[in-house]
Amino acid sequence: MGSTEPGYVILPRPPATDPQKIFHYTDLQRSKPTRENDPYTYTAGFGNRHQSEVIPGTLPAGQNNPQECRFGLYTEGITYSAFAAPRHVNMSTYMYRVRPAAAHNGYKKIESKAHIVNCFLSCNPEVETLPEQAEWTPFPLPADDENIDFVDGLHTLCGSGDPNIKEGIALYVYMINANMNQRSFCNNDGDFLLCAQEGNLDIQTEFGKLFLQPGEIFVVQRGVRFSINLAEGTKAARGYITEVWGSTWELPDLGPLGGHGLANPRDFLFPVAYIDDDLHVPFSIVSKLNGKYTAIEQDHSPYDLVAWHGNVVPYKYDLTKFSSQNSTSIDHTDPSVNTVLTAKSRDPNTPLADFLWFGPRWDVAANTFRLPYFHRNSASEFLASLYGNGLGRSDEFLPGGGSFEGGHTPHGGFSDGYVNEMQIQMNQPRKILENQMTIMIESSRTFLFTEYARKGCGTLSSVSTDPKVWDKLPFLDIEILTLAKDKFSSYPGIKELLQRVKDDKEAEKKRLEYYHDPVIGRFSH
Repeated sequence: MGSTEPGYVILPRPPATDPQKIFHYTDLQRSKPTRENDPYTYTAGFGNRHQSEVIPGTLPAGQNNPQECRFGLYTEGITYSAFAAPRHVNMSTYMYRVRPAAAHNGYKKIESKAHIVNCFLSCNPEVETLPEQAEWTPFPLPADDENIDFVDGLHTLCGSGDPNIKEGIALYVYMINANMNQRSFCNNDGDFLLCAQEGNLDIQTEFGKLFLQPGEIFVVQRGVRFSINLAEGTKAARGYITEVWGSTWELPDLGPLGGHGLANPRDFLFPVAYIDDDLHVPFSIVSKLNGKYTAIEQDHSPYDLVAWHGNVVPYKYDLTKFSSQNSTSIDHTDPSVNTVLTAKSRDPNTPLADFLWFGPRWDVAANTFRLPYFHRNSASEFLASLYGNGLGRSDEFLPGGGSFEGGHTPHGGFSDGYVNEMQIQMNQPRKILENQMTIMIESSRTFLFTEYARKGCGTLSSVSTDPKVWDKLPFLDIEILTLAKDKFSSYPGIKELLQRVKDDKEAEKKRLEYYHDPVIGRFSH
């Protein structure tokens, strides 16, 4: 393309091709809302009541439960909220399926290689607190001679509360190298928020298919059936899951930001109806209830929906689309400004959990320390690097691992970049966190950690006692390195200055005592 002015030519900007090396999704210059290798079609919009049909005309017009459904289908409803819940929180979906889910051969117990713990009460001896800062190197992928699908590859790290009382949260990692052949998963305890870290996933749900890649998240509501399979060309996959009990994931309020920003509703993608080609095959539906596995055996695929409509529908979101906000004048913005999704607690002022994004963005501020200040937040924080350098608590923090600080645990950055920030005195805008992405799950709850997280995974290492961390703090000059562990104590004249402050306070105290002398306050005739 060229300009109408002679001698002036505009060269088109070539689109980026690697989603892990872009500043924002728009660098891909896609006219579609999906990445290039995503094979599926979606419907968009968070909070909508969606509808979809494999065969047009399947959905009944003007009603939900006709006396006879078209094509010999059965009406089946799934409710998420109480029947009489207020309209803005009422959630349900109507399904029109070949065979009702109630047609099965009963439940049975199954054995699994997974490590599932869901009782995070202090009376459970299997879980303990980690009062120190902790870090995990990458969680181990399955060995080549093992066949580990999602059911067997799920491992609980920590949590708080109990699904039996519909209140709390649990964090997991998954490591898999096999598909869920003729096997489906149904979490009856809570909602899963799954974040892919390594390997592409081909996910089938009752409502249709989704394609998930590192840097994307997938949310599936409790009671919805799904299968996690490896996409073509993927030999193994790893990622993180946050489960909430008694709450649901929703978009945070924007307040003064206005109507747009952070994760925008139009960027959340929902599947369209899909039905298996061969329905008459044996299927096992693994159910997690109160943290325990059982299975339903049946001779029919659960993926037999010809049509559906409602708002209990799984969805996905590409984290590279996050519209970040930040300070453009002074001071570091609290991490809450990077909230993608939030789950409410029973305290209206404190969320149960926030799912946060830390990806490429501009850093613009003047005359201020722009990195996070040292802090003792009330929340528990679990960080995970999806790709790139990550934002863990040591230089060895790698994608596929994790990092943790409990509530009120003192922490902050000790990296070389953190130290240098005190010295560069630079006000120029700069791009930060390029070619990387880190997520954080922040909760108001105190996390209790499973034996798998503490010992079984074999990747836990404490970062709270490493002497090299503290030694990175800058000193006043090289000559006083052995004299003090902070700059303040060795600041020139600091002792004399402190003594003067002490003397001034003593003198002020004496001056004020004059006005409290009972003699000068007594009235005499």
